[in-house]
Formats: sequence, structure tokens, C-alpha cells
Amino acid sequence: MVSGMDEQLREKRRMPAAFLRSLDLPEPSLSDNRSHERRIRETLASDLKLPVTEIFLPLQIARQLPGLIREHGYRVDLVFCRDRHGYIVSGVFPKGCSPGVFGLAVDLGSTSVVFYLVDLRARRVVETVSRHNPQASHGDDILDRIIFASRGNGLQLMQQETAGLFNEVMADLCGRAGIRQDDIYYCSVAGNTTMCHLLLGLDPWHICREPYLPVVNRFDLISPEEVGLEMNPLGRLYLFPNIGSYFGGDLISGIIASGLHRQEEISLLVDVGTNAEVILGNRDWLVACAGAAGPALEGGILSCGTRAQPGAIERVEIDPTTLDLSWQTIGEIPPVGLCGSGIIDLLAALFLAGLVDSTGKLVVERDPDRFRKIDDVWCYVVADESITGHGRPVYISQSDIKNLIRSKGAMYTILNVVVQSVGVQFSDIQNFYVAGAFGTYISPDKAITIGMLPDISIDRFKGLGNAAGEGAVNMLLDASKMDEANEICDRITYLEMNVRGDFMDQLTGALFLPHTDLSLFPSVAAKLKKLGRFSTP
Repeated sequence: MVSGMDEQLREKRRMPAAFLRSLDLPEPSLSDNRSHERRIRETLASDLKLPVTEIFLPLQIARQLPGLIREHGYRVDLVFCRDRHGYIVSGVFPKGCSPGVFGLAVDLGSTSVVFYLVDLRARRVVETVSRHNPQASHGDDILDRIIFASRGNGLQLMQQETAGLFNEVMADLCGRAGIRQDDIYYCSVAGNTTMCHLLLGLDPWHICREPYLPVVNRFDLISPEEVGLEMNPLGRLYLFPNIGSYFGGDLISGIIASGLHRQEEISLLVDVGTNAEVILGNRDWLVACAGAAGPALEGGILSCGTRAQPGAIERVEIDPTTLDLSWQTIGEIPPVGLCGSGIIDLLAALFLAGLVDSTGKLVVERDPDRFRKIDDVWCYVVADESITGHGRPVYISQSDIKNLIRSKGAMYTILNVVVQSVGVQFSDIQNFYVAGAFGTYISPDKAITIGMLPDISIDRFKGLGNAAGEGAVNMLLDASKMDEANEICDRITYLEMNVRGDFMDQLTGALFLPHTDLSLFPSVAAKLKKLGRFSTP
């Protein structure tokens, strides 16, 4: 049976990161001549079931109290922000006259930054916007940005650019919602380790150098003015903690969004970007790792790769008998390139149609009308120059396929090593969460066909969408998620792929379509048998 005190504690933990309380303070008398400060603290402590010592009253607020309290008959509204060791009074208003209480959740990605304006009183997201990360002008690659930060005023410049983006978007979102930027009391940020360091102006130089040391793993709550954020100056900035250089707060936020750390059954979460980050476990244990398995799947390093944007080919089908090709672009406009989901679809379709063999070699003689040499390299042309949006062909080359097979092979091997490290099998995984745009748009069936994801029941795959952003929103709505994030960090066992011999041993077998051991992919074997093809390396 749950006691009344336990239920009060649970309710306290479920409070938003910033919230409003209306108080009717007892009026002073000769028998009650407590100070305004003490009167507020003790009334609040009773109302919130908190020790008096957990309520902090800044000087800025104390200066407003005498006139405001007397003028409005000791009836006031107070806005509180969760602080590291309690709650800070961040706003005081006449009762019934308080403005809104809002938070800003941010998925701080290296390419795109997604912002969510959250009404903390109504407990809902009211506006969402995505912006290109301005740091990209200093390099698409994280390493390029770390190098830029080490030169001259590079670190200061990128910090200002990032804070400037936050401020620009806050002004835009507040204008749309009809509120003031001072009404934003809390900002929660989920980003990788380097992105968080650059936002705070922390030197990231050693993140990418042995022994790979971030300046900070767990960030204390930060005053917005320290970073140059134009929100309520008595509000707070929260950044999700990181495990190390390559396992950042965006992954911790994603774990919270998935809820796998509270589930009895075994689940696996994978987020694919420049790296593939993997978390396996349940409420009793968590194992994680990160590895370079995503670059080709982002599209950037392929001949005709592109981000998921209008004109990107996102779906591809090839009839395995007639070899007729069909595709679909984002926005249904002329194609300009292949994004991640289109790339996976294309490779799977080429393989099943016999246009690529199990080693990844293009079978040019099977469809000579569709193949062409470009820059002296054989390529499969998806859309010729007469129908594209830029007047150049969209194609996949032999070298592109080689890069893709390396990426998909590394991805599968990472997953297999993590699963084997704890003595379970893919069949034991009940929920296979796939985060980010990768999880939203890819077809798990096509990813299985090329041997990128394990051959398990399709209904176990669950796309999480923007899990990092969702976790950041969840934290604003329930401040206890801060404690939860720290607990997750304490529980995670991190596996370093770079020093594992079994990773390199297994990778060799995964550098085929779908794998050298076809018994690991029975559904793919069945498709090949039905088509009269048997894939042997």
C-alpha cells in the first residue's frame, strides 16, 4: 500500500521543470511579524511539501516583494524553476496576472537543430521549427569543427553562432505564440558531446584525441546569461549528460523517450547518423556502444547522396523479373539525389533483381541500357539528366556500393557484438527501436534484405522519430527526468568497439549481401529461393 507521504513525493517528482503557484499569504500582525521572504518560504514549503532550505529567493525577486505584496493584499503568483538542489523563484506577479510559463526543448544536431516551444501550464508543445546548424559553414564533419574551434577565436565564434540561432528561433516562436521571451523559463538541450561543448564554449580539443576526454560529462544547471540566451534571466538551461566522447546526451534523451530502461523485456535502441549508437537492455541492465557505421547512409559521401529534402529520392522499386524501375521523391518534384531511405531501398532492389551480386559487384550485362560509365566507373542510373532537377544524372556507382556495404556491415556487426556480449540473441529482443530520420523513413524489410538490420519479425521494429527531441520535451514536462538521466548514466556499461577483436573478426563476414552466412537471414534466403537465385559469396 502506498502511503500519503509516498504519493506526495511522487507528485513532487512529476512537476514540470518550471511551474506556477498561486499563494494567499497570511497578512502580518504584531503576533506574526515574519519577513516577506520567510512568509513566502514557509507558505511554499507547506504547499509543495518541501523543506524550507530547498526554496531559493534571488535578490532580484526580493527587491520586488515589498511594494507588490502590500499593493495586492498578499495574494501573488510565483513561478518556480527546478534547480540543482531545490527550486528557485524566477518570477513574482499579482495573483491572476501572471504571464505564461513556457519551456524550450532543443534537439541540437550537427546538421539540423529542432526546437519545440512547450506550454508548461497546458503541458503541450505549441510550436515546432527546424533550422540548419550554422556551424556547418565551418565543416560538415565534427572533427572539422573541433579543428576550427582550436584556431584563433573559432570556439568563441561557433558558440556565438549557436546561441544566436537559439535567440533567433526563440524570437520567432514567441512571435508566433504571442508571448514574451521572458516567458521562457527553461531550456532543455539534447545534443552529442561535441555540440554541447560548442554551445557552452567548452574546448572540445581532447574529445577526438586519446584518451578521448570531454571537459564535462554531467553539466550543472546553467544561467541563460552565461551562454547568451535571451530568455528569462532567472530561468535555467539544462543539457543532458554524456557518457563520453561518442555517446552524448542526445542518446540519453532518446533512452528516456523510448522508456526501455523501465521495461522488463529486453529492448534495443539504435540511432544512425555519422556514427551508429546502440543501447541494449532493460530495467535491470544497460549496455551501449558507438561506432562509425552511418556516414554512407547519410548520403553525404555518395556520388549522388543528399539530405532528406525536396527532390531527394526516398523510395525505390525494381521489378526483379522485368527490371522496370520506379522511384518517389520527397515533395514529388524532379529528383536531385538519393537520401538514406532511398539508398537502402535501391541497394536492396538491385540485389533482389540480380543487378548486384552478393559481393556488391554490379552485374552490368543484366541491364546494359540502365548502366553507364561515369568518370570511367560503372554506374546504375536511377534518373537520367533529362528528368532531374539539376540536369545531371542521379546514379549509384560501384564505389558507392562498396562504401554502402562497409557501412551496413559495420552496423550489423556492432549490433551483433553488443548482443553477444551479454549472452542474448536477436530473437530475445522484443522491441527494436530505431531513432531519428533513419527510423522514421527506412523500410526495415529493405534494411534486412541488405544485411544491415537483424532478420527478426518486422513488428518488433518501432520507429521513434526524433527521440532526442521527445526526451528533451519530456524533461520539461517532468523535471524528475533529470534524476532519471543521471541514473541511466550510472547504469550503462559502455563497450569500446575500437579495441574489440571480435568486431573486426565478425565484420569480414558482414561485407557481403546480406552476409556470408545466409542462415542468419532466413527471410532473405526465402526471397532469393522464390526468385530462383541463391546468393553465395
